Amino acid sequence: MAGRRKFIRKTVLQIIAWSYRPFRKFIPPETYRYAATGGFNVALDILLYFIFYNFILDKKFIELGFVVVSPYIAAFIIVFPITFTTGFLFAKYITFTDSLLKGRIQLFRYGISVGGSIVLNYVLLKLFVEYLFIWPTVSKMIITVIVVTYSYLIQRYFTFKTGKIMLLRKKRENALKWFPVE
Repeated sequence: MAGRRKFIRKTVLQIIAWSYRPFRKFIPPETYRYAATGGFNVALDILLYFIFYNFILDKKFIELGFVVVSPYIAAFIIVFPITFTTGFLFAKYITFTDSLLKGRIQLFRYGISVGGSIVLNYVLLKLFVEYLFIWPTVSKMIITVIVVTYSYLIQRYFTFKTGKIMLLRKKRENALKWFPVE
């Protein structure tokens, strides 16, 4: 099983490395890996949501006895744990591989950061649509840029704490330029 995981990780990293070539002058590798894996995870989320909402739930309300759940919320509830898991695994094993934190701490912090993203989405959507009177779709587009930026920064500097590692590595590289070690 471990061999299969290593093969999958290596294959994903090779695909990302291959697609990174045209962007390497403009985007740091960690940021590109975040964009690639995050983009894949968003596409997976939308695809699964579409399948669950339209075909599995068949756009029908779910009666649980004590509450009735709308099909779009039910689809979200079903899909969320799947893409939460894939998002965490991508972040841990593909994007933020330099993290020195233990996996359980990363997972806990990832949950906090995702919770923050959900709250930020909700609050900003309410603000933009109900108080600033910006169309919902335009609001969602603006908010997506804000939330993705928040998510990247919170994951880099809090969840996986690789931001400080990268800064220290850069300082070391710059120091070595001035004082080469032989």
